[in-house]
Amino acid sequence: MIKARLKELLDSCFAEGVQQGYWSDAATGAYAVELPKQASHGDYSTNMAMIVGGRDKKNPRHLAAQMLDMLSPHTELIQKVEVAGPGFVNFFIQESVWQSVVEPICRLDKEYGLSNVGKAKKVLVEFVSANPTGPLSIGHGRQAVLGDSIARLLEATGHAVTREYYYNDAGRQMRVLGDSTRARYLELLGLAADFPEDGYQGEYIYDIARKLIDETGDSLKDIDDLQPFKEKAEQEIFADIEKTLKRLDITFDNYYNEHSLYDKGLIDDVVAELRKKNLVYDEEGAVWFKTTEFGQEKDRVIIKSSGEPTYRLPDIAYHREKFRRGFDWLVDIFGADHIATVPDVLAGVRALGYDDSKVTVVLHQFVTLTREGKQVKMSTRKANFITVDELFDEVGPDVVRFFFLTRKADSQLEFDLDLAAKESQENPVFYVQYA
Repeated sequence: MIKARLKELLDSCFAEGVQQGYWSDAATGAYAVELPKQASHGDYSTNMAMIVGGRDKKNPRHLAAQMLDMLSPHTELIQKVEVAGPGFVNFFIQESVWQSVVEPICRLDKEYGLSNVGKAKKVLVEFVSANPTGPLSIGHGRQAVLGDSIARLLEATGHAVTREYYYNDAGRQMRVLGDSTRARYLELLGLAADFPEDGYQGEYIYDIARKLIDETGDSLKDIDDLQPFKEKAEQEIFADIEKTLKRLDITFDNYYNEHSLYDKGLIDDVVAELRKKNLVYDEEGAVWFKTTEFGQEKDRVIIKSSGEPTYRLPDIAYHREKFRRGFDWLVDIFGADHIATVPDVLAGVRALGYDDSKVTVVLHQFVTLTREGKQVKMSTRKANFITVDELFDEVGPDVVRFFFLTRKADSQLEFDLDLAAKESQENPVFYVQYA
């Protein structure tokens, strides 16, 4: 606010200088108001005299002196103006001006800065959306913080925000989870068990199996059906995910199960509607979506020859459901591995008659953990991964949130565990808290 007032004053000064013939208008809009690197150089600084001098071939310090004469009457904002170096103009702002800024901040507290620019527009923010196959990964942690921060900003600007977690408790991943849990269950009972080749090997699978034994004893040892093992694993993992999110002060309004799209017939409904519009065709036993009609280089398979839908189809159906529920704006937070499928889903949105400009997709890059300068490798299906909870235990949830927001979403994030644990000015969190 103060910077904007000062910039407005400088623009007026520049225009007056042009009118008085002190300089030409060649530097219009080329100068800036910035924060000086040293406190002794004032609260704000401008390079206007040097920019004007360079364009007009005039002495910047002489131009700066002329600026001082024009700015000196404005004591309601400026306490003092100084010329420094080759022609920088440094401004010292009146204490009363700073106080006028601080007063509403103190009075309004958490309501300071809120606005109603969103006019209660209904926004659905989908984020995290990790299938319940294990503890939240570091990448999911970044997505959780990013999505929650975006949701909070939207709420602060007057939008009616709904946070939604989309997941799939069917499919191959969940079968592997159930098989992994059953194998550990039998192992803990001292019975022979073949662990799946691509099974989940984390210690958390043993924990789930132990709880299952506590509840059922050995009553499941002769059961081939994976359902009780899958259900118990899903229940325990989801409970842990919710606890993890709570530590980050993140809660969701809705948990949306992909399987419900099938139960309600919404997948078949989408295919039928696309057929009606002549936007799908059958070839080699598969169903293809004419994405080339929406700017894509080639058409995409949405139902395999085996009859199994590809992941694009439920995603298209899910986005149609979002619009059907009355949301004005959809915000999707995805990992960078979704980059290839996003255009196909947006094509599906358009094909079904919805405005894809009302869908905002934020893709975030992945996180690498480093310790002592070396990368810490992670894998959910192997036993060498670090969970978000372990990260919290080591450096604290506040530090984790801060570090996850220090880079733009589309930038790779290196999380330095040693730096995050330091209580020195090298650690940006400690530095900000100290300030």
